[in-house]
Amino acid sequence: MTFTDYLFLFGGMGLVTYIPRWLPLYYLAHRKMPQWLIDWLSLIPVAILTALLAPILFTDQSARSLEIGKPELLVAIPTLIFALKTKSLGGTVLVGMGLYWLTGFLLT
Repeated sequence: MTFTDYLFLFGGMGLVTYIPRWLPLYYLAHRKMPQWLIDWLSLIPVAILTALLAPILFTDQSARSLEIGKPELLVAIPTLIFALKTKSLGGTVLVGMGLYWLTGFLLT
C-alpha cells in the first residue's frame, strides 16, 4: 500500500466513526424531544454498565454458572460503599485497585 492509500484508509475510518455520532446531534440539536424519551435515554448508561459488570461479578467465565464468592464481588461491595459515601471518583478507583490487589495477594 502506498502513502496515499493509507491516507484514504485513515480518512475513511474517521468518517465512518464521525458521521454516526454527528448525524443524531445535528438532527436533534434544535428539536424538542418528548420527556419520556429523555427519561428512557437517561437509563442507557446504567444498563450498559450493568451489562458489562454483572458477568464479571456474578458468574464463572468458563461454565457461566452463578458464583457468589468471587474476589471481584468481594472487592466491589466495599468499593461501592466507599463510592457512595465519598462521591470521589479518584478515591474509589484507588480503593478498588488496592482492595483487588490485597484480595489477590491474600487468596493466592
